[in-house]
Amino acid sequence: MARYTGLFTVATPVDNLRNLLIEVLESCNFDVIYDTGDYMMAREIPGQVAFAKLVTVEVLIDKTTATDDGVRMKFVAKNEELPLQVNNHCRQMFDMVNKAMTQNNHWELLESVTG
Repeated sequence: MARYTGLFTVATPVDNLRNLLIEVLESCNFDVIYDTGDYMMAREIPGQVAFAKLVTVEVLIDKTTATDDGVRMKFVAKNEELPLQVNNHCRQMFDMVNKAMTQNNHWELLESVTG
């Protein structure tokens, strides 16, 4: 199973974060299928790749330390594909979400760590 993680800290009001995250994920061809306020799950829209390669992104928002000065989020992109190649589909989708997060004009990126 391919799995890639990222940690982001952004400066934006906590109340706006949910809608901004949905916009970012939808711009990357994901559909939000579950949302509890501090946890969000989005699945890649089918049609472009085989079912086993469809990527799921989970976002955990740390609301315990969130302020308007900084909100920390942990992203996990994963699928059922074995990561036999460095540039696999899951990695490509993770890179797309990572780029969308870092270049978003609606917040200031304070910290970004990927692994």
